[in-house]
Amino acid sequence: MNRRVTLIAACAALALGLTACGDKKTETAAPAAKAPATVTLTVGATPVPHADLLKFVQPELKKNGVELKIIEFSDYVKPNLALADKELDANFFQHVPYLESFSAERGLKLSVLKAVHIEPMGVYSKKFKDVKSLADGVKVAIPNDPTNGGRALKVLADAGFFSLKDGVGVKGTVADIVNNTKHVKVVEMEAAVLPRTLDDVDFAVINSNFAMGVGLNPAKDSLFTESKDSPYANVVAVRTGDNREALKKLGDALTSPAVKDFILKEYKGAVLPAF
Repeated sequence: MNRRVTLIAACAALALGLTACGDKKTETAAPAAKAPATVTLTVGATPVPHADLLKFVQPELKKNGVELKIIEFSDYVKPNLALADKELDANFFQHVPYLESFSAERGLKLSVLKAVHIEPMGVYSKKFKDVKSLADGVKVAIPNDPTNGGRALKVLADAGFFSLKDGVGVKGTVADIVNNTKHVKVVEMEAAVLPRTLDDVDFAVINSNFAMGVGLNPAKDSLFTESKDSPYANVVAVRTGDNREALKKLGDALTSPAVKDFILKEYKGAVLPAF
């Protein structure tokens, strides 16, 4: 009888021990939560303000699993070619008319992800303090790409340098200049080098990003500024059909209230939000 009681007690103790072990295993078996996978986006941009805005959103994107790699360009050709060749995931340097014109000429399939800001184009000079009293035969430098060139001619026409043929608008060329009573000489150059020509020409029509890149303040130093209702919003471009979630996060970050506040405070009217 005693032997039987002892055997029963031993079995009960063994069962209790196995139950306790099972409970302990259950408590420690829950898998650790995995950190979200990080995706790297390589984005090409011109320095100011495009690269500055990308650097501003880098920390927030990193929190959301997107590592942003920024490659700076100083021209308007390579960023689109690099994007089309998949060397970049996106680029940020151009407005819609330029993107559409460049893509059509080169047969590229590029599309707008988000419109971010507007950079009003301005007329600058080291030799003149205003555009009201033009000397005869002044030399004016403008961008040599068709889109920005036509835009610059429209700015000059609005400023009173000359007139343009009816209906050409921002699509005008030098051949469309009329009523050039002051015999203004227009010189076409690459947009990025225009700030460095101010010692050699009387006036230059310069994109705000390139003006700011050499320390010019478009809000103060421009003698005449393009209207603020300009349709030339600068955009983030991607390959057509590229709908990755990481790109959506990039677009959302660049059009956030924080970015709007940054643009207004940092550039004081030289750059304006387009959202």
